[in-house]
Amino acid sequence: MHGRFLVTAVLSITTLAACGGDADTPAPTPGPAGAAAESAFNDADVEFAQGMIPHHEQAIEMADIALDPSSTASDAVRALATRIKAGQGPEVAQLTALLTAWGKPVAMDSSGGHDMASMEGMLSVAELDGLDALAAAPFDREWARLMLVHHQGAVAMARTAETGGANDEIRTLAAAIIAAQTAEIEELRPIAG
Repeated sequence: MHGRFLVTAVLSITTLAACGGDADTPAPTPGPAGAAAESAFNDADVEFAQGMIPHHEQAIEMADIALDPSSTASDAVRALATRIKAGQGPEVAQLTALLTAWGKPVAMDSSGGHDMASMEGMLSVAELDGLDALAAAPFDREWARLMLVHHQGAVAMARTAETGGANDEIRTLAAAIIAAQTAEIEELRPIAG
């Protein structure tokens, strides 16, 4: 089992269970004192930020699997994994900062049926652990297939935020996620076969 993923999953689940959401908060709500008008946000912005953080964290974990020194991933997969990790790490920090500025929990409220497993494109521990049994081309194909599913889920989440969100920064980030991950999907398709 991938220890880092397990720790991330356990921490995320623990945080989800411990944090309650503010779904009844009126929207849009102004940002912190002194912030410009574009800091207004609504529930769709909060839900997107809270959902995209663990979604990106799982993509980073998948990138780490391919980049592990013991991995037999091809140079093409390693290069793509490096770009995914470099792009999504800063987005996690950006989303975390927004939620903190808005006074919202970083983790989504799991009491209303929202959890990591229900998000589009999220993979199971078993799917990720299955990569351990693969090497070379079979590893590349399965890693690309799983990342393809993962990216398609992120694009769907971003489209919802782009149309339903009120925050300019969230809408801009959602558009950037759609553009970047759609391009990566095209790179993943031939590898996945």
